[in-house]
Amino acid sequence: MAAAPTVISQDDLLGLRLACQLITTDASGPRDVASTVRRMFATQSQDFAQSVWGIGLRTPGAHRSDVLAAMASGSIVRSSSLRGTLMLVAAEDLRGILTLTAERTIAASRTRQRRLELDEETMSRARTVVETALAGRRALPRDAVLRRLENAGIRTDAQRGHHILWLLAERGIVCWGPPSGTQQGLVLLEEWIAATRTVDREEQLRRCVVRYFAGHGPATIADLAWWGSLTIADVRRGIASAGDALCEVTADGTDYWMTSDEHSRPLAVGTVALPGFDEYLLGYSDRSAALTPEYVERVVPGSNGIFRPTIVAAGRVIGTWRRTLLKGLWQMTPEPFEGLTRGQARAFEASAEAYREFTSW
Repeated sequence: MAAAPTVISQDDLLGLRLACQLITTDASGPRDVASTVRRMFATQSQDFAQSVWGIGLRTPGAHRSDVLAAMASGSIVRSSSLRGTLMLVAAEDLRGILTLTAERTIAASRTRQRRLELDEETMSRARTVVETALAGRRALPRDAVLRRLENAGIRTDAQRGHHILWLLAERGIVCWGPPSGTQQGLVLLEEWIAATRTVDREEQLRRCVVRYFAGHGPATIADLAWWGSLTIADVRRGIASAGDALCEVTADGTDYWMTSDEHSRPLAVGTVALPGFDEYLLGYSDRSAALTPEYVERVVPGSNGIFRPTIVAAGRVIGTWRRTLLKGLWQMTPEPFEGLTRGQARAFEASAEAYREFTSW
């Protein structure tokens, strides 16, 4: 008979999430950019600059140049993968993620593909054009690739170009590699990422489940099903095959899963400024533990899908912040929901200084 889940408080739940997401006061031990991304498994990255800072704040001593260098070396990549959304992942993980998620994600977009007249003949022609343009480990920015498609007689207007590149990424043909200005260059996945050992789907599913809970726990089955474009049945099978690697906890009557080696009281963290689209919120389908419903509109105005940078204190979102460039220096302005205490204001300014230091390299 399975042991009953350990009962934890909401404070413990949020503290454990902060620890699993590497948002803690613990800077002990070496950690580089690639290992941070690997620990998180995948992080939201449709906003390039914000996602770079999301990795930086989780990697003690890292600067923007370190994250860009990891991209340039090919140790981390950015690609459409989970939920069809741009994510940052360790290069060796991308193929496995696509094996689990791409088929369902592509199938869900069939109506959109028909509306844009992206049939298999068109996609085959587009693939040939893109593979020719990028052959030999060449990296090209998005606009240059779209021009190649237009020159070949393949329309890219009305979001067709975006969807063509999205489909090629979901099919494992391209990904985003080395930095190119404020974005990244598009590359051929097979040329850019070294071959990895193929494992069967059940083993890949087990790995996905363990890796997600290691970087996001405690989280629910529904959280992972949403985050990973998986079925509830898939997640349950992955948990069953993970065995003792995972443990179950409960908070306020809701059951959560996490990795067994993280089941200890985390180090406290005070107030921190997190980037927009950060995995601390975007890593879960239910965000109510960290963000109370009355303030959702302040973080996602008009429910437009644009998540603003947040101020988090003891695991709870207490405000947002904005940045402006003044005389070459980033100024970060807090916009708290109900005001900041002196301690929170000092901690926010420390985060602002850390951000300025991060971006100065």
